[in-house]
Amino acid sequence: MTATATAADAAPLPPIPTAAPAPPAAPSPAPPSVVPASIEEVLGLLRDQDYISDRGLAIAIFLALRLQRPLFLEGEAGVGKTEIARALAAGLHTDLIRLQCYEGLDINHAVYEWNHTRQLLEIRLMEARRNADAGNGGDVGADADDVDLFSPRFLIKRPLLEAIDASRDRAPVLLIDELDRADEEFEGFLLELLADYQITIPELGAFHAVHPPIVVITSNRTREVHDALKRRCLYYWVDYPDYQKELSIVTARLPDAPRQLAQQVASFIQELRETELYKIPGVSETLDWTAALMALNMRELEPSVIDDTLGIMLKYQDDIEAVRGEPARALLERSRNRGPRRGGRRG
Repeated sequence: MTATATAADAAPLPPIPTAAPAPPAAPSPAPPSVVPASIEEVLGLLRDQDYISDRGLAIAIFLALRLQRPLFLEGEAGVGKTEIARALAAGLHTDLIRLQCYEGLDINHAVYEWNHTRQLLEIRLMEARRNADAGNGGDVGADADDVDLFSPRFLIKRPLLEAIDASRDRAPVLLIDELDRADEEFEGFLLELLADYQITIPELGAFHAVHPPIVVITSNRTREVHDALKRRCLYYWVDYPDYQKELSIVTARLPDAPRQLAQQVASFIQELRETELYKIPGVSETLDWTAALMALNMRELEPSVIDDTLGIMLKYQDDIEAVRGEPARALLERSRNRGPRRGGRRG
């Protein structure tokens, strides 16, 4: 779709230069200073951002950075998958670009769309100029300028296109969060990006990343993600932490928490995860509960306070009723004898 205007008119607005997409170029690695040189550096980078990681996750991150492969993280909700991307962006001193997935997500909200309002205003401006020329006796068709309404000046970049913007001087972290919430058809939009770090727009051609983004994809596994997408990624399952790791997370994120309270909370949560519940509390609930107990000036767990604050850990009424009262007291008693000897959730 094009519109025309005569060059003789004095434009009320200065012209906005347009440029064609950059020619294809081989993606270059992120600046060497950005990429950690060892697995220990990855662990240190995450630790500096108060993210406690095990060595397996650090290896997966290190290889994803070195091999320039997307990192696909699966796990239950609340185990810290999203925080990994945030910690990476902060630790690497680069931008975090987040695409939150949801049912019905399409290319217009994830990749790009055309600024229809601006295109319409441009058409009306051209018509006004032609009418002015005609009123002044000018030749409307002479020396007309073609204005391409599908040029970059009318393009609205969404997260996926922003992540491969050629003007960036270093690789951003692209977080595609909760991919399993999006429709299966949306995964097809990602294949070109994940394979070649490029996006093709029919009206403009292919856009290529100069510095390929560091891609982190998360899924709560509410549905299976297609194998074609998984094959393009490095995979890692993020599990619930054991006692020692959860205690380290609490003390790192909430350094003012009383030591005894932090130990009891971590131990109680471990016992709670072994209970038959509809929704097992994650690390985020552990941190929220600890912060709430601190706000109540608690220095150790008490049965009555546990009953009063179950809604911070458990999000379903059936789970709350199953734990409240005597079951909570039994969990507290077992947790006091648990300590660091056991951890995680039994199969």
